[in-house]
Amino acid sequence: MGRDMNLHREHGFTLIELLIVVAIVGITAAIAAPELLRARMSGNEASAIATMRAIYSAQSTYASSCAHGGYAQSLEDLAKTSGPGNAAFVSPDIAVNGVTKSGYVVNLGPGTVASVVTAKASTCNAAADDAIASYYAEAHPSIVGSSGQRSFGVSQHGTIFQDTTGATFTSVFAANATPVQ
Repeated sequence: MGRDMNLHREHGFTLIELLIVVAIVGITAAIAAPELLRARMSGNEASAIATMRAIYSAQSTYASSCAHGGYAQSLEDLAKTSGPGNAAFVSPDIAVNGVTKSGYVVNLGPGTVASVVTAKASTCNAAADDAIASYYAEAHPSIVGSSGQRSFGVSQHGTIFQDTTGATFTSVFAANATPVQ
């Protein structure tokens, strides 16, 4: 016999070993998935609060520099510039009512005192609507329990309110509204 007849052992994993690894990965994913959803919802809620602050700031600037003490009635009015080379009062990602940003639907509308302060012709950016005496802005989750749990609102007073049910704000003075802590 000129050749050595050594048996060669095959290298690799057995089916049982592969199934055990797949089971461990599956269990880990099942444990981590709810935490990832909670983290995403928390991030979306933080973004919605920041959007309310941005709208409040934009409205304050609009009132003091553009509308003679009045406020814009819609995000579209805040998205208009006051002339060539000037920036809009809000960023393009929230330039229209009903826009979805980070899982939240954002709107701006007249507040409880809806009287006209300044006619649209008197505003610096020729807004589509007249400037008004009060406003409220709101952001509610597009899918309650998935994109977020709480809804948020702000008015010309600057306090950001929340509703833990995720309901759409019709005013910052809604029955379930409490200040954000």
